Amino acid sequence: MNTEKIKAKFDFKSIKFRLWAYFIFFSVVILSILCFLQTFFLQSYYEAMKTREILSAANDIADNYGNLDLVKMKEYAYEKDMYIRIEAPKGLVIYTAANSTSPFSSDMNLEEVAEAKKRLAKSSSDTITYTKEGDGHIRTLIYGKLIADEKMGQQVFLFIRSPLTLVESTVDILASQFLVVAFIALFLAFSLSLYLSRHISRPLTRIAKGAEKLAEGKYDVTFEPSTYSEIARLSDALTYACTELAKSDRLKQDLIANVSHDLRTPLTMIKSYAEMIRDLSGDNPEKREKHLKVIIDETDRLNILVSDLLTLSKMQAGTIPIEKKRYDLAESVQNILNSYALMAEQEQYQIEFYKNGSTMVIADEQRIKQVVINLLNNALHYCGEKKKVIVALHQITEGVLCQVTDFGKGIPENELEHIWERYYRASNHGERSATGGSGLGLAIVKEILTLHGAKFGAESKLNQGSTFWFILKAG
Repeated sequence: MNTEKIKAKFDFKSIKFRLWAYFIFFSVVILSILCFLQTFFLQSYYEAMKTREILSAANDIADNYGNLDLVKMKEYAYEKDMYIRIEAPKGLVIYTAANSTSPFSSDMNLEEVAEAKKRLAKSSSDTITYTKEGDGHIRTLIYGKLIADEKMGQQVFLFIRSPLTLVESTVDILASQFLVVAFIALFLAFSLSLYLSRHISRPLTRIAKGAEKLAEGKYDVTFEPSTYSEIARLSDALTYACTELAKSDRLKQDLIANVSHDLRTPLTMIKSYAEMIRDLSGDNPEKREKHLKVIIDETDRLNILVSDLLTLSKMQAGTIPIEKKRYDLAESVQNILNSYALMAEQEQYQIEFYKNGSTMVIADEQRIKQVVINLLNNALHYCGEKKKVIVALHQITEGVLCQVTDFGKGIPENELEHIWERYYRASNHGERSATGGSGLGLAIVKEILTLHGAKFGAESKLNQGSTFWFILKAG
């Protein structure tokens, strides 16, 4: 149990721990690089810089030896902490300059001068540069150069001596300071990384807990927004998912209830009339025919319901392909209306058809026929006492517009967006007419038109009727 608590407390795969670890690792790497550069490269860098300074001073002295500026040489000696010595071949000292304030700029002794001359004699060039460690482990940089003296008709020696001990003491000082700075930096890095990791991981932890509740079917979970835009978008997406899942769950419950009701009613009637035929009307041809007609009608209704459910499920699963071709929509609609002629005559429906302009479209003809049939059936269901339906085709800029209009009770404006849902019936539509239906017609229309990428919609005014429309690409 204690092991589980420790593991839960120190989750090495968590964002909190990894952010903290990365921050600390980054800080340690930066400090290590600084320490390495300070320890191993500061001395060599200083010596290289010092050598360049001496070379610059030596070249300036050599170039201007004929007009030697003693003041400038003293400035070199003082500012660059150098000892400058010019000597004739036989040991005659022509000029010396030193920084009197520096304890390391003392005069070169005879041994140092002799060694420098010896190195110059062996050198293939007229210059030498080397370092030497003297008493008290004081390291010095010595530079030697031969300069032509035109007045004396001979070459003279230029020696420059500069201490390197100061940089070593500086390195020691920086090293001790670095330890303090490193400790402070690591402490700040530890504190800041701990704060940031907690601050960033806290909203993610809340989101994870909310997602666990969501997985348990609790759709009333709310995900709090965060100051971080990415986490805020994740919270918004999950909140939207909660809303949609809750809606989907309600629709599922409604679907089960509606399907159960729609299946139960015809099944009950089929069973009841079958029993009536068996017990009462079996020997009465007239009653038997009426009862059998009811059974047949209810069976047809069940068949339509099951067929529409199967069609809608296939469309939503994407298993029904859309085969587009160029054809005349007006001709297709007219063929559909011709099949309704007998029913319109018997039921005294008035179906009018109008077209305006070219009606050539590019679409799946069989699926669009299903759309028109479903819209026409819907209009006939709710056309009211007038029993009048108008189908109209118009050529417009966007393509070909198809409108199916009834003159029934209409649909409330706040319910128009829901009419495309399965089994949804507007509150003002009233009971179905005798033509029947599965309650899935408009849902199938929506799926087919969505697969075509077509625009569609509905407009309605209470007690005046409704118009369903869609636009297909012109052919």
